[in-house]
Amino acid sequence: MGRIWYKVQGVIYLGLLGIMSCGGSGSPGQSTDDRSLVALPKTEVPDFNADSAYAYVARQVSFGPRVPNTDAHINCGLWLMETMQGFADTVYIQQTRVRAYNGNVLNIKNIIGVFQPELPNRILLCAHWDSRPYADWDPDPAKHHVAIDGANDGASGVGVLMEVARQLSQHQPDTGVDIIFFDAEDYGRHIASQGADQDTWGLGSQYWARNPHRPDYTASFGILLDMVGAANATFLQEGYSMLYAPNIVRRVWDIAHKLGYNDYFIKQTGSYIVDDHYYINTIINIPTINIIHLDASTPHGFFPHWHTTGDNMDIIDKQTLAVAGQTLMALLFQ
Repeated sequence: MGRIWYKVQGVIYLGLLGIMSCGGSGSPGQSTDDRSLVALPKTEVPDFNADSAYAYVARQVSFGPRVPNTDAHINCGLWLMETMQGFADTVYIQQTRVRAYNGNVLNIKNIIGVFQPELPNRILLCAHWDSRPYADWDPDPAKHHVAIDGANDGASGVGVLMEVARQLSQHQPDTGVDIIFFDAEDYGRHIASQGADQDTWGLGSQYWARNPHRPDYTASFGILLDMVGAANATFLQEGYSMLYAPNIVRRVWDIAHKLGYNDYFIKQTGSYIVDDHYYINTIINIPTINIIHLDASTPHGFFPHWHTTGDNMDIIDKQTLAVAGQTLMALLFQ
């Protein structure tokens, strides 16, 4: 029987559960990353199962657009909680309300799976599980207020981390791991709206960074996955990642190159993206990088179907999921 801790507006409740029912861009700041990584002994690296990760992506999309305050969001959240309970030693559910740029009050939850909580040396892995309420970059203007499936933008990162979680339930690395699924990352300002944009994104990660699931929480470093499922993805070295955690970027990209993933992990600096990792770096001061699909050939700088109704299961590629997932497994176990 797993343990689930509910944290609602700063109050923690413990429940013992069996089976449950079911970014914008910005400017650089000042680097604070001067921490070295802990060298761990090499162990056998488990094989990442891309078929399993793909199934986790498809299951999320099957609920419909995972927009806060909708039935699809509620039902997908329950499924994520139940599934992670079967993998992690402890699951924290951080429920709260946040106000969106348009005044809407969003009921959100961050879902946090903890592996080997007794180990002081920890690695943070994260992704966002909500999906965009607007297809405001769709080529058809009539769809600019239609919610998207978010198969790549959201579900792909969560799917990869769910498969990592499944592996961690069977194989234990020499470090503790915390996996966080952030909510309300993609409820940022509509492209047609006026006003400041930056902090309208990443609402769940902003809340967690100011109110972590444990008051004394820290990690050696963190890795955010965002848009890691489209075919022929190009993961450039995102600007804030290089600013706040360049040694972690270099280590991850070196591992990927040793695995033969040179065409995916490009050793070239990309643009600065205000994503969940930005708030982890600037608020809670955990050096965190972003593995994110960047593409300078598109008008917005991301994968071609970003924030369109075309971000569906048709564009999800198992090989890309495998590249992201096996790179993480090698990092954790080496």
